[in-house]
Amino acid sequence: MAASLIPKEGEGMAAKAIEIRGLTYVYEAGIVALRNINLSIQRNEFAGIIGQNGAGKSTLLKNITGLFKPTAGNVMVEGIDTRSTTVAELATRVGLVLQNPDHQLFAATVEEEVAFGPRNLGLEPAEVAARVEAALEGVGLLHLRREFPPALSKGDRARVVIASVLAMRPHIIILDEPTSGQDYRGCCQIMDLARELHRSGHTVIVVTHQMHLVAEYTERTIVLCQGEVLMDDTTRRVFSQPERLRRTHITPPQVTMLGLELAPLLGLPEAVLRVPELGDAVLSHLISHSK
Repeated sequence: MAASLIPKEGEGMAAKAIEIRGLTYVYEAGIVALRNINLSIQRNEFAGIIGQNGAGKSTLLKNITGLFKPTAGNVMVEGIDTRSTTVAELATRVGLVLQNPDHQLFAATVEEEVAFGPRNLGLEPAEVAARVEAALEGVGLLHLRREFPPALSKGDRARVVIASVLAMRPHIIILDEPTSGQDYRGCCQIMDLARELHRSGHTVIVVTHQMHLVAEYTERTIVLCQGEVLMDDTTRRVFSQPERLRRTHITPPQVTMLGLELAPLLGLPEAVLRVPELGDAVLSHLISHSK
């Protein structure tokens, strides 16, 4: 991932990428979507947000990106209160990739799509071109720069949207159900790209219903339930508590559930998140009992 995609140290960056205090959001119909949310996302974290439909995930994202303004409490993005700034300004700090890439595509070519945001910032043509080049290189789409976006595969369309976000040079990247409708290969490509963004210095937040992806990629998991934070811990600790997760109709990955069942036999000190972990534990158990 090109280093130029990331804002330089000190360019509007607070110690915390996102700080949310007492956030409550009530829709006009009187529906309380979020209740007293308190969260801090540190710079360069890779976090997952999970919860049943209606838990408040999308409402939370819209408050972070400034599309919604809090009914009560406040949301700080890199030290800036979302109440006192515009969505356009926030777009240079936090980029949102929606679950359906077709909702964010409109230009005739890939490079025009990626150039749209930087041009709207009033940047010089040379700077726009440099940003487009770096973003397309970062997502591996330079060879498709003159293609018509809707004609691309769904995985490549998602990459175009991610490149459009990267061209705005935000430090924070939010992916809302980025693997929706993708096959296994597409899921891995997008999540591997998210991991690479994190490794290159971005703060990455992924919202998904696919628990195996949360287990495989994220370091921290935030669980929402009926507009409140039910759990907020390392991903391993969150998935080690299936009874609590049932409150929001979530089941940990199958390998984790199997590991919890076998824990007394294998002497596992903590929940497993990936198949190789469980395989190593079983192999170790067999070796120790064959001596």
